[in-house]
Amino acid sequence: MIAFVGAGPGAADLITVRGQMFLKEADVVIYAGSLVNPDLLAVCRKDCEIYNSAYMTLEEVLHVMEEAEEKGKKTVRLHTGDPSLYGAIKEQIDLLKSKGISYEICPGVSSFCGAAAALEAEYTLPGISQSVVITRMAGRTPVPVKESIQSWAAHRATMVIFLSTGMLKELEQALTEGGYPEDTPAAIVYKATWEDEKVCRCKVCELSRTAQEEQITKTALIVVGDILAGGYERSELYNPAFTTEYRQAHVPYEEQKKLQADSRKNKEQQIQDIQGIGKKEAGADE
Repeated sequence: MIAFVGAGPGAADLITVRGQMFLKEADVVIYAGSLVNPDLLAVCRKDCEIYNSAYMTLEEVLHVMEEAEEKGKKTVRLHTGDPSLYGAIKEQIDLLKSKGISYEICPGVSSFCGAAAALEAEYTLPGISQSVVITRMAGRTPVPVKESIQSWAAHRATMVIFLSTGMLKELEQALTEGGYPEDTPAAIVYKATWEDEKVCRCKVCELSRTAQEEQITKTALIVVGDILAGGYERSELYNPAFTTEYRQAHVPYEEQKKLQADSRKNKEQQIQDIQGIGKKEAGADE
């Protein structure tokens, strides 16, 4: 069986408990060495076979998987962040399916979550933005025309841009042409959650210059949007006037607890009354 495991954003202790379990039990590990923290491999058994896919083609990766499966070995394909984002797992899965090899997917913490933590930011601030666009600039992998940076920028929602650090001048132009003002807050987050993490705040029109000054050329996320400016409206979730399944509007917490306790007592009393009536009826029948 092949397990596709999300390694998390970088820090070794941010892999999931399930992901680490897969690594501990693996006979074979194929990891994305250009992006995955090698410290994660410390939990692997001494006899575990470890391959760095940075030096391998898709066909070579699949050959290792197939060979391990034939020998009854457990294989982990360790991807950076969460495998569902720019992980190229679909083509691997389809080839496994064609050969009748079973697989499982273990999600991971994406680097865009690590970037938010580094920025101490909330991507969905009331009154500012309630949508997050995860996208990239076109490179060797093309981007559909309908999903161009310009088209997303027209919404002026929060945008997290992957795989685009080497094209920041073009990104600046696309963002402003699409609708973001030049002074829209932006940030470059280099190696989020790693020990050498770096956070650079700037404006959209300063992205390229900031990256040059900080000598950042890869392994960074670009975050754009007014959520970085600081203003927002109060959330309704904890508003005293807002009623939820667990909390009544305008009712203080201590009073709510008393009401809940009284409600439980009333229910218990009702049950006792019903049981008492049942006993009386049974006695009358005798």
